[in-house]
Amino acid sequence: MLVVLALVAGWPLLQTIWFSFTNASLDNVAGAEFVGFRNYWEYVDYGDGEGEYFGLLFDPQWWNSVWNTVYYSVISVSIETVLGLAFALVLNAEFKGRALVRAAVLIPWAIPTIVSAKMWAWMMNDQFGILNDMLMAIGVLSAPVAWTATPETAMWAVIIVDVWKTTPFMALLILAGLQMVPGDIYEAAKIDGIHPVKVFWKVTLPLIRPAILVAVIFRALDALRVFDLIYVLTPNNTDTKTMSVFAQENLFQFDKFAYGSAASTLLFLVIAFITLFYIKVARLELGRGR
Repeated sequence: MLVVLALVAGWPLLQTIWFSFTNASLDNVAGAEFVGFRNYWEYVDYGDGEGEYFGLLFDPQWWNSVWNTVYYSVISVSIETVLGLAFALVLNAEFKGRALVRAAVLIPWAIPTIVSAKMWAWMMNDQFGILNDMLMAIGVLSAPVAWTATPETAMWAVIIVDVWKTTPFMALLILAGLQMVPGDIYEAAKIDGIHPVKVFWKVTLPLIRPAILVAVIFRALDALRVFDLIYVLTPNNTDTKTMSVFAQENLFQFDKFAYGSAASTLLFLVIAFITLFYIKVARLELGRGR
């Protein structure tokens, strides 16, 4: 397993880091020359006592993509965690047809992201979309809204689609934690006459906390490297451009392979730092499952 990981993940990562310190281009990858930190920062002296910094760390578009990624990740993961917990509590209860409901809830997660993005793009279309038609019919809107093109709504459109698709994943992980809670605890609480709300806060939530924390870290890692949803739903939109989209554009569309490699390297470092910080703050002991 370690050998396979080294070949399919470790080696490409090391190559990407190396290319970020070179002048590589798509048509001359093999002949790339070492240029140091020029892709990250470079000071150009104009000779008149003035100069200017260039490079990824001084690129406002890069920092805009960082902010978009963090904003999208925090909002979407927070909403998905709350909704996933609510769905998991419902699916954990005993009722007729529970198996069918569980299967139905997983449908959005089972649909490929590209298909989901295209489907929602049509639903949010300002001319043909059913979403505008429904909101106008009930009086919420007075005119159609271009959800994926308007700066004020573009990011929220992406978040809505992501929440619709990924909440079942969170519910599935939290449900697994709920099913490991011993049933006799609830029986004892019921006999003692403890209110169900108090049982949830004092018993259920502490016991499923490890499952929630693991679900959040898995989902956060996925959200931080989001690409396909935004690339399809809101292409060429600076209001939703994430770090992955920024890196892809520079790697292949703008033929700035070394610059895109630098962006990919920083993306990896950002995700690694946030992951380690989260594990430290949440006090996750991954080796012991809590």
